[in-house]
Amino acid sequence: MDWLVSLTGAGLVMAALRDLFHTLWHPTRRGGLSRLIMSGLWRASQRVPARKRVAGLVGPLAMVTVVVMWACTIILGWAIIYWPHMPEAFSFGSGLKPAQHADLLDALYVSLVTIATLGLGDIVPTEDWLRIVAPLEALLGFALLTATVTWVLEIYPALARRRVLAIRLALLRQADPSAHQMDGALGASLLESVATEVVRVRVDFTQYAEAYYFHDDQNHAPLASSVGYAAELAQRGQAAARPDVRLAATILAGALEALATVLDEQFLHTGGTPVEVFAAYEADHGRSLS
Repeated sequence: MDWLVSLTGAGLVMAALRDLFHTLWHPTRRGGLSRLIMSGLWRASQRVPARKRVAGLVGPLAMVTVVVMWACTIILGWAIIYWPHMPEAFSFGSGLKPAQHADLLDALYVSLVTIATLGLGDIVPTEDWLRIVAPLEALLGFALLTATVTWVLEIYPALARRRVLAIRLALLRQADPSAHQMDGALGASLLESVATEVVRVRVDFTQYAEAYYFHDDQNHAPLASSVGYAAELAQRGQAAARPDVRLAATILAGALEALATVLDEQFLHTGGTPVEVFAAYEADHGRSLS
């Protein structure tokens, strides 16, 4: 029975590690529980009357919540591994009575001290297998800290690329290039560069799905409100006389269609056309805010 309890704890640890792996290191970032937490917080924010005030907090808060969930699950899992073997498999410091330190709270204490690499030494394992397992938990605690820092360092450049594209499209909309300006070498170069940035954003949404739950400030041209203009540019370019402009416009249209596919499959689930998907994206991130 003791080993069955310990195996249950090991299962919790493995579940947390699997979720961490699929969220941070797997190319498609299809973490299970972490995705549920993020999407749940996003949907909850939509029901808040003053959503405009809290929307910008959803992404960072979701990341913190996920990291706390990973840490708590790993700590609890390791505590359940230790618990059935206390106190006989542990050595206790002077002043501690082993019979009084055999409950789950003490196992949680050992797990916390171990994963934080504090090494207080008042309760230490004596069984050979536990002397191997305990340092593994310490290594896992260090890995979790490193993974969290890596996650933050990865997500913010992706957000910056998205915002750069959004601001560029907003500026193009303000400039409103004429048909004559678009039907030339400058127009082809412009459409090609926008297509490249759209592809980067699509890859970011695939690689860093959590970026979707970061809301762009309405005062700084959110992509949700600007991406429709990219589709308009593609349509205008496809009607141009120059073949290089038409080619660049076709590439841009294909990039936008791929972006719409990613948004719809992973987040919106409308099953509609790219125009409908972008409208749903704007409703989810832009116009629905008040």
